[in-house]
Amino acid sequence: MNSLELMKYGTVLLPFLCAMLLSWGMLPYILLISYRKRLFDPVDSRKLHQHIVPRLGGVAFAPIQCCILVITFVSLYKLNIGNIDLQVASWIILPSMALLVCGLVILFMIGIGDDLIGVSYKWKFVAQIMVGCLLPLSGVWINDLYGLGFVIGIPAWLGMPLTVFVVVLIINAINLIDGIDGLCSGVVTIGLAVLGALFAYYGAWLHAIFAFITVAVLLPFFYLNVFGTTRRRRRIFMGDTGSMTLGFSIAFLVVSFSMNNHFIKPFSDGAIVVAFSTLIVPVLDVARVMFVRWRIGKPIFKPDRNHLHHKLLRAGLSRHSALLFILLMTLLFCLFNIVAVRYISNNLVVLVDLLFWGGFHYLFNLLEKRQLIARLQLFINL
Repeated sequence: MNSLELMKYGTVLLPFLCAMLLSWGMLPYILLISYRKRLFDPVDSRKLHQHIVPRLGGVAFAPIQCCILVITFVSLYKLNIGNIDLQVASWIILPSMALLVCGLVILFMIGIGDDLIGVSYKWKFVAQIMVGCLLPLSGVWINDLYGLGFVIGIPAWLGMPLTVFVVVLIINAINLIDGIDGLCSGVVTIGLAVLGALFAYYGAWLHAIFAFITVAVLLPFFYLNVFGTTRRRRRIFMGDTGSMTLGFSIAFLVVSFSMNNHFIKPFSDGAIVVAFSTLIVPVLDVARVMFVRWRIGKPIFKPDRNHLHHKLLRAGLSRHSALLFILLMTLLFCLFNIVAVRYISNNLVVLVDLLFWGGFHYLFNLLEKRQLIARLQLFINL
């Protein structure tokens, strides 16, 4: 590794450290304000927590992401700090990054409104569609399926609406998976770390910088969310502000990696499969939950306790065990797909993913039934 490559990795490391320090510094103040103003997540029959917990942790995400991202870009291009040439077509990349910041700001405002006073899901959908439209407007959209479903290139009139749909789907999938401590932030952190490493491998340094900035913002939150205690007032949730901005962040990176555009990164046959492998767990889970609700005649947007983490808890796993299991499964999907696309077709990789997902749910359905039978027997014996 030569000195130029080391300097490029340094351009990723420095924003990463700055973002982590800012996140560590902001979260205690957010906790303090939440307790003073009594801004807590409501406790009800659907929630797993039974104590008051602040839910404004996500307020720290988007401001840090946007500020560090813009400062880094200005430092690299305008001030030319370090005299580093990232070999990036700025006339292609910078418009997409500018509209990424706009989208984060829009979702940040909608999320805060929802966390504080509540916002109708219809207005949230309108906002999500708006930010979804920002990607095609900036020139980032799904223009190639790489043989998936035996389809290669797709025209703009189809790819652009598909991109908007995918962005809205990802935002809601990330929002809905936020059911137990550390799950949403953990899954997104793994996905972003994988995408950031892949972007760096292909020389797409600006995308790698944004991915690792977001990872750095999430690490302090993950610690407080999972290991913080209510008694010491060190526990916090991210709320819709956090989940929606995180959903848009990873959606931007997934679509950018999936796009067949050599100005972003070199061509790779399995780009779309590898990119979406980071989101297999939340996307397939929300698809399964929506299908089950539709099949039994329930409103598809009405919350319930049928998500993956609920299933694992009913099967007898503890919350930390369920969290660890889902995070490991997310990482395994990513690693398997990255390796598998080199040797077999994209269609076969997706088929194996679906078979594994179906087998996993079949296994835990059996465990859930056994757990229920055991509890009934215990109740009868009492």
